[in-house]
Amino acid sequence: MSFDLSIVRSRFPALGRVMGDRPVVFFDGPAGSQVPRRVIDAVSGYLSSCNANQGGAFATSRETDAVVEGAQRAVCDLLGAADPDEIVFGANMTSLTFAFSRALSRTWSAGDEILVSRLDHDANVTPWVLAARDAGATVRQIEIDPTDCTLNMDDFRSKLSAKTKLVAVGYASNAVGTINPVREIIEAAQEVGALTFVDAVHYAPHGLIDVAALQCDFLVCSAYKFFGPHVGILWGRKSLLESLDAYKVRPAPTSPPGKWMTGTQNHEGIAGTAAAIDYLAELGAAERDEASSNRRAALVSAFAAIREYEQQLVSHLLGGLNDISDIRIYGITDPDQLHERVPTVSFTHTRFAPSAIAAKLAERGIFVWAGNHYALPFTEAMGLEPDGTVRVGLLHYNTEEEVDRLLEQLCTLD
Repeated sequence: MSFDLSIVRSRFPALGRVMGDRPVVFFDGPAGSQVPRRVIDAVSGYLSSCNANQGGAFATSRETDAVVEGAQRAVCDLLGAADPDEIVFGANMTSLTFAFSRALSRTWSAGDEILVSRLDHDANVTPWVLAARDAGATVRQIEIDPTDCTLNMDDFRSKLSAKTKLVAVGYASNAVGTINPVREIIEAAQEVGALTFVDAVHYAPHGLIDVAALQCDFLVCSAYKFFGPHVGILWGRKSLLESLDAYKVRPAPTSPPGKWMTGTQNHEGIAGTAAAIDYLAELGAAERDEASSNRRAALVSAFAAIREYEQQLVSHLLGGLNDISDIRIYGITDPDQLHERVPTVSFTHTRFAPSAIAAKLAERGIFVWAGNHYALPFTEAMGLEPDGTVRVGLLHYNTEEEVDRLLEQLCTLD
């Protein structure tokens, strides 16, 4: 199936913004996507009609309970999970990961080893480094292949051992777009008895996630990357959520997911998260009723269409960038390997610093990011500090015409 791009774009109010007489181009999605009207309405609707804390006997509290429970079911459909009790909401992925790193580290001791990746966002590295330090465990880094910015799987296998207690790896790189072979990594980790923690924040807006097929132990993502509000999400295997000790206040629930949802939650954001998932489901449904009656099936169709369209878009971008002699692209560029990446592209320029390029483009209504993108392990490994790269993040609401505008401006930098 495919979707009507004009209808998609009409659902995002921010895409109507203009600078001068031209529409703004939003290529800043890897740091946070724009949101459709239904998400805005869900957030506003919650605050205006049923704003309350959970657990009360009165109507607005019961309605809030229903909002949270409904959102947990929606996230189950998004992630291919079966049990809403395995869905934990939090402030953001970073906060959730720090909390779980503290809990998991209580099961580690001196001599244990933790594997992290140099291709990851630092939120899936530093929490484990600090937790390992406190437990007396050792952290080992999976190296990358600098030619195409993929994980060095031989290096991974050489460092994996019976001492390994956790493998923390990203599903897709937020810096260069590489999709990691997470199923292969998880299978190898299981063979030595290690747990696995997958950072799917950057993959979530681009591809279908299926935790049942992956067989990971934990997976995290963030709603504000897949067209929702600023809410963090963690899926965890229920047996582990039950057995691990949570750092929580005494009156908080003792069973999951409540034991892990520290303090009062962002209920309006959770309402918006469910709306974002419903928006995605509608992309893959022939009829609105189909999106609600079989949301998972609709999401399967939606992400198939998204992947196909985004691969066409990134192919166009990579082809244009390759024609600019001053630009060096980091990551997979082979047209036959586009299925191994998401449409996030990082590059440097021989004459202009990334920050200067981002500023020049911003003046012309094209929004991109410059710097290390919090993927500090990657920029350090590639010798890109302190400037980092220019990062262009394409999403399914972007157009080929917008890509052409970017390429035109890059060709006329002065």
